Amino acid sequence: AVYGYILKLPRIRFLLADDPGAGKTIMAGLVLKELKLRGLAKKILIVVPGHLKKQWIRELKEKFQENFTVIDRSSFYARYGENPWETENQVITSMDFAKQRDILPSLQAVEWDLVIVDEAHKMAAYRYGEKIEKTDRYRLGEVLSKNATHLLFLTATPHKGDPENFRLFLDLLIPGFFATTDMINESLRSRDNPLFIRRMKEDLRDFEGRPIFTRRYPMTIKFRLSDKEIELYNEVSKYVITQYNLALRRLQGRRSRNVAFALLILQRRLASSTYALLRSLERRKRRLEELMREPELPEERVMISLEEVDDYEERERWEQEKKWETLSIAANKEELKKEIQTVDRLINMAEEVIRGEHEVKLRELKKAVEEGFRKIREMGGNEKILIFTESKDTMEYLVSKLRKWGYSVIFMHGGMSLEDRIRAEKIFRDKAQVMVSTEAGGEGVNLQFCHIMINYDIPWNPVRLEQRMGRIHRYGQQKDVYIFNLVAENTREGRVLIKLLEKIDEIRRALGSDKVFDVIGDIFYGKNLYQLILEAVANSRSIDDVIKEIDVKVDEGYLRKVREILGESLATRYIDYTKIRQFAEKAKEYRLIPEYVEAFFKKAFEKAGGRLRVRRDGFIAIDSVPYEVRKIAEEVDFKNRYGLVMRSYRKVTFDKDLAFKNPDAEFISFGHPLFEALLDWVRRNFSEKLKRGAVFEDPSGTLNGIIWFFEGEVKDGRGEVAGRKLISIYDDGHIIEEVNPAILWDLVPVNRSDNPSSVTIPLEVSKERAEKYSISAVERYKEEILAERRRQAEIKRKYGLRSLEYLINELDAELAELYERQARGEKVDIVIINKMEKKKRYEEALASLRQEIERELSLSISMPKFIGAIYVRPPPKPLDMVPSEEIEQIGMQVAMEYERKNGRNPEDVSKEKLGFDIRSRGKDEVRYIEVKARADVGPVALTPNELFKARRFKNQYWLYVVFNAATKPELWIINNPAENLKFEEKVEVVRFIVPMEELKSKGGKVT
Repeated sequence: AVYGYILKLPRIRFLLADDPGAGKTIMAGLVLKELKLRGLAKKILIVVPGHLKKQWIRELKEKFQENFTVIDRSSFYARYGENPWETENQVITSMDFAKQRDILPSLQAVEWDLVIVDEAHKMAAYRYGEKIEKTDRYRLGEVLSKNATHLLFLTATPHKGDPENFRLFLDLLIPGFFATTDMINESLRSRDNPLFIRRMKEDLRDFEGRPIFTRRYPMTIKFRLSDKEIELYNEVSKYVITQYNLALRRLQGRRSRNVAFALLILQRRLASSTYALLRSLERRKRRLEELMREPELPEERVMISLEEVDDYEERERWEQEKKWETLSIAANKEELKKEIQTVDRLINMAEEVIRGEHEVKLRELKKAVEEGFRKIREMGGNEKILIFTESKDTMEYLVSKLRKWGYSVIFMHGGMSLEDRIRAEKIFRDKAQVMVSTEAGGEGVNLQFCHIMINYDIPWNPVRLEQRMGRIHRYGQQKDVYIFNLVAENTREGRVLIKLLEKIDEIRRALGSDKVFDVIGDIFYGKNLYQLILEAVANSRSIDDVIKEIDVKVDEGYLRKVREILGESLATRYIDYTKIRQFAEKAKEYRLIPEYVEAFFKKAFEKAGGRLRVRRDGFIAIDSVPYEVRKIAEEVDFKNRYGLVMRSYRKVTFDKDLAFKNPDAEFISFGHPLFEALLDWVRRNFSEKLKRGAVFEDPSGTLNGIIWFFEGEVKDGRGEVAGRKLISIYDDGHIIEEVNPAILWDLVPVNRSDNPSSVTIPLEVSKERAEKYSISAVERYKEEILAERRRQAEIKRKYGLRSLEYLINELDAELAELYERQARGEKVDIVIINKMEKKKRYEEALASLRQEIERELSLSISMPKFIGAIYVRPPPKPLDMVPSEEIEQIGMQVAMEYERKNGRNPEDVSKEKLGFDIRSRGKDEVRYIEVKARADVGPVALTPNELFKARRFKNQYWLYVVFNAATKPELWIINNPAENLKFEEKVEVVRFIVPMEELKSKGGKVT
């Protein structure tokens, strides 16, 4: 719906504020693809956090078949003498590479049709009094804004509670659009902000109106530091505040403020864990001792942008913080010596706390983990707990402790590659009970198989809490999510955080909605929560004063304002549910059902030498992936396209719905690396053998001929493939017709040594007939594609051509004004040249789009490619319950008449071999009906295809049985036969028999 709304705009300048994990890459890919199809986008730049480049490349390739080139420092300088931004049309780069002073000028020289920025909120600017402080990332945003025609910002945290920061951020989309923050507030209240759409999890519903996302239950675990810990806390605070005030006295302006706040890193480490503090103090001591050996003390020139640093990639932030935690304000060696003694004393105190096991927080963690596993058993969930911390040192410490407590543990942090994090995710899902992760460690992975999260430390920037929750509270989560927040109530930052969490919970209960977690910055609008916590820690403001500022009064007036902020998505009014339902129904009917995929996989996997077994719970365990399959998966091209293949898989399923309900299970189907590697192995080993043919028997006794298989291909005027189809032609020497390839599932394979000696049709003659017939089948397929292409062409004419004409007319008006100014003597020549060049580009795009529409409508077919053939013969003894064609037609007529009589609209689809004979639409339902008719009374047989579809459609599937069709037809109907009937499986004829007594006892007679 948001996608549809955005693409109604002639020029995209848009901020999409989306929940983490809610499909930002999909949204971006849809917009990108649509603009390319309209001829509006050729040069495309995607700017993302560095660690997400591979994820974006993979998703755009897999889901949209779009290839992007990465430009980084090595590739940039490898192209000596040229500007790589100009030579490449589809580029992905990292924000922190593009922002650099030596790179930005080259980027500034290039114009882009479309720029997409992920985590766009990191391009931040701040106002200090009358002065605006622009980060390097913000300057990058200004360049992109100036040089991009279409601009799409993606973020889950559009602002941090700072209204002016948010206004400056929106200024990048259309400079000057909002002159004041009041104007932004007014547009949000009126729900007519043309630059900004926010979607929230709590708004999302399925077609039955049920929430897609589960609920969240946060719990604050308050504890008091032990005597030894509080003694350490006070001494560290005393040391930090002394240094803090010294920095304020000795340094000037903003530098003094930033250096002073950098000293709070030690306090932040202590808030994480005593171990993290100890490691910081040790690094600090080493640095101070190095300074003592210097002839003179160097002047510390550390430039810090505190707000920007909080948005750094984790590895870079750690490097910066290591520098700051070793920062000294000492003016001489005497001061430095005293400081070393102080640090040494603090190290001894920290070691004593750890050695004496005085850490109350650690004991609370142990209790929280035990409570978490108890909660999991109570809700019947997966025994998985995710623990978050800000510090890598704390992460390592907790991993060690948890292992000593007897838990199996895996870890994840921002310094790991995406590949390593995905591997860790799989180990957590399949083996480990607990994962300890830093915040950035969880980015790019899906942990919705876990239901319990423990925040060992709370981020001092509370708007990041939702990002943590988003790791497990995301699409596919089947259970309610429980979050335990550990906070020390006898510390300054702890008191502020407790009040903040209590206030959020109060607002949540008053609203009856979890949305408050998504918009913490909104509900404390105008208050920089991070700054308030820093001021409390530094003791530069009294705790009571800070708490008073966040202690908002939750009355009806306040709740009304919050409800306005949380109001419905701007795009919901554009959703066409009827159309979406129809698409969903079609996809369900024609989807290759999981039973087919599973049957193929098992047979091929065992043929390749793999080992698998069915578990007690019905899932499959893959104990060993064959060497030849793993060898294919190790090929660079394969790995880049599909990802990693593991050596074994603990729990897999081929059923998407089952995988959705069991997030700890691996879903295997097309696109999964193991399935694709196995498919490649089959192609390499058996594609030639397929052409030699095979022999099958038809249990119904109706087929006695050859089925030829061809691959039909349709191309458009651009030379691109518009569609491919597997075409099956049946020829018995008299009748030649197209059949559904799924008919194979209803046939019995015969030993290959049993040669088809009874084939009376000359093979060469039959093949020639089938080839000719396949051409007409591909022609019919071409007409199907053409009908859809015509619909798409009309949309392109309606929006694409109109958009370009709009932009050309807009430029004509601007040029007319510029020519007038030029006539008055103003120097606007360069501006006119730039506008003329842009107009020329749009005119070329307009002509190109018109040509493209014509080329897309110009479809042609190539000669169908022969794939293979099978001989199908009747069995020695056909099933006695197969009706004649006349009896079948009577059964269909009786069933169709019954449907019409009951107000439904039946459609005969029996020729399509979909696993049912009739699709019948009523006011609020769709029935998939399989019709069985008998001349007299007796059992009926279902084919595997029919039973598979019955299992898939459940209550939408109906079995209509017509007895005595030759004399006085009686209609008996059974809903959901796969679950409501008992079948007798006849393996030798791959049929499932329903005894007559079973039909009459479970079915209902209606005529």
